[in-house]
Amino acid sequence: MKKIILFPLVVLFFLVPTDSTAQSTTLVNPILSGFYPDPSIVKVDTDYYLINSTFSYFPGIPVMHSKDLKNWKQIGNVIHRPSQMDFMGERMTRGLFAPAISYHKGIFYVSCTDIDNMGNFVVTATNPAGPWSDPVRLPEVRGIDPSIYFDKENDKAYIIYNSDAPDNKPLYSGHRTIRMYEFDYENLKTVGEEIQLVNGGVDISQKPVWIEGPHIWKRNGWYYLYAAEGGTSINHSEVVFRSKSPKGPYVPYENNPILTQRHLPEDRENPITSTGHAQFVEGPDGKTYSIFLAVRPYEGDYYNTGRETFIAPIEWKNDWPHFDLGGEEVKYAYQVNYKEIPQEGALPQSGNFEYTLDLKKELDPSLLFLRTLDSSAFTISEKKGLVLKLKPETIAGYENPTFVGKRQQHLYSRVETRMQFGAESEYEKAGLVAFQNETHFYFLALSQKEGQQVVQLYKSNPDGGEMEELTNSGPLEIKDNGINLAIESKGATYSFYYSVNGQEWQLLKDNVDAKFLSTKAAGGFIGCLYGMYATSSGEEVENTASFKYLKYSGNDPVFRD
Repeated sequence: MKKIILFPLVVLFFLVPTDSTAQSTTLVNPILSGFYPDPSIVKVDTDYYLINSTFSYFPGIPVMHSKDLKNWKQIGNVIHRPSQMDFMGERMTRGLFAPAISYHKGIFYVSCTDIDNMGNFVVTATNPAGPWSDPVRLPEVRGIDPSIYFDKENDKAYIIYNSDAPDNKPLYSGHRTIRMYEFDYENLKTVGEEIQLVNGGVDISQKPVWIEGPHIWKRNGWYYLYAAEGGTSINHSEVVFRSKSPKGPYVPYENNPILTQRHLPEDRENPITSTGHAQFVEGPDGKTYSIFLAVRPYEGDYYNTGRETFIAPIEWKNDWPHFDLGGEEVKYAYQVNYKEIPQEGALPQSGNFEYTLDLKKELDPSLLFLRTLDSSAFTISEKKGLVLKLKPETIAGYENPTFVGKRQQHLYSRVETRMQFGAESEYEKAGLVAFQNETHFYFLALSQKEGQQVVQLYKSNPDGGEMEELTNSGPLEIKDNGINLAIESKGATYSFYYSVNGQEWQLLKDNVDAKFLSTKAAGGFIGCLYGMYATSSGEEVENTASFKYLKYSGNDPVFRD
């Protein structure tokens, strides 16, 4: 099968000034804005590599690189060939759960769970930018969230993971265990017998739920096993145990949880919630830091940006780790005493920013497809830009429609594009979509109605039926089939715009309910994407739609001066 490599080529506009000569750096949270959940990190010499879950999006598992834990650049994807894996027939919130990255003797390892098909697997690479190997299944590792720990003092490796309750007899809903195998890292297979490390969680008499996302960290002769507890929503937390042996027994810290926001008032200003799924890393200053997932709701537990990647310092007290949050709340910024190192050519990821993707060149590696990559469905033209073939498949199904998406990274955001397209029937539609999943999306489409070109706004049917037309522009005269489309988010609402001359914008509809696209309303584990989308609604046609650029800007109140 033809190998597809996605390279970055973008025009960047940074709104937050940086001073590369300063010895003090501000880490701005989230360090990866938008749908970047379940972070895992590894330090190799002076370089940091960070990966995230992508569920049923393709390519899978982005690889980010940094020198300072602040400035991140995507250098590749772990699942970057359809021959490695695809997610056809799966809901978008299935696919790849909670990858973990590690490094030993010149080789990078990523372990992960393909939740519906392959189960747990491992892939390797000598260069984190890729190429990555084909997946190797780990059939003995039954559960989710596998993480490989290398004990470099004795050259041993272990794989730890979330699994079922003992004897598959849960005492209550959410009763899970943390288990371990020794791992043969040269032959990529488990060794010996499975060992149970944690039953239930910190205190099984309190019926703790969903102990998951485990990692091991060694310090001062202690092995620290730390994991998430409470589920990945508002009750999320991080807890820690320790032992003198990697195989246990592990004793829980008396002051657990070491991280949670579940006890704080819901009505606090600019809340950060659902914190957990952490991993420790040594910073450039030799101190310990932790990345973790959290969310930024605009109201209650409503958020559209998905679970994002945050960072905070760790302080060690009496040989136990403490999150040094500067109070009880996770902060939007932490000051650290080391030099910032910007990443040349990187898309901005934190604070308020804007950028423009030039679609007349190679596609940026952050762009996402649904379930697999069909290279026959698009071409890249120096004149036309990204040319998308109208396929019969739609985003309401479980197949591979013609869709290319970019994460919504702010509560207050705007995405716009220039499209050339002429609909030849009412079946043919192309434009921009605000997409949460197969049953929850808004589609701003140029199509045909009663023989005339019109811009229509559709809302998906959460029961899986036909889309509902919310409004349309009426007949339009479109010169050379060119039209500009834009979507704006303002917390709990979306607004939809079009321009036939590329200068004067017309509001098609505002105050559209954004909660419909929230994780709370739609369910699952993913965040919203803005997508370029072209469909023939079940019909076979030869028509195409072309997009010259995709411009994104985000301006959240918490980051404004």
